Amino acid sequence: MMPSTDSLKRKLRQLKKLEIGLRFRHRPAPENPDLVWDSFFSTRGQARPAVRYPLPRLSQMSREEQKQVFEEYFYWVYFRYYQENGLTADNVHDPQLLALLGLPPYAGLADIKKRFRELAKRHHPDHGGDSDKFIELMQVYEKLTGQ
Repeated sequence: MMPSTDSLKRKLRQLKKLEIGLRFRHRPAPENPDLVWDSFFSTRGQARPAVRYPLPRLSQMSREEQKQVFEEYFYWVYFRYYQENGLTADNVHDPQLLALLGLPPYAGLADIKKRFRELAKRHHPDHGGDSDKFIELMQVYEKLTGQ
């Protein structure tokens, strides 16, 4: 059973408050903070182009699909928090770089290595692949693994 639009709006507003609480608990929040929430969600019926999951799209998703969206969202929130506070974690990788490899934001080092090998075989110039794509792949891999 899918939640009503009103309960989904309440949930999204709670997520926004939670992000502000998490990211700015040790320092004052700016007047107009740059929130991950703003690029993920909108509680308006009319979708903004920059929003990944507008309310109409979210309301059509199953509970399991919504759960995956919320997990992705929190991964981004914590990634941003780590960046802003100079923290590092061995198992937290840049979600944008992971997306270039076609991996989810929560992919681990083993997933990265496996996917890199698959793509390296496909794009390696010695096997008829595109050298520019191979170079880009190598750069992404190096950034993700710190090599």
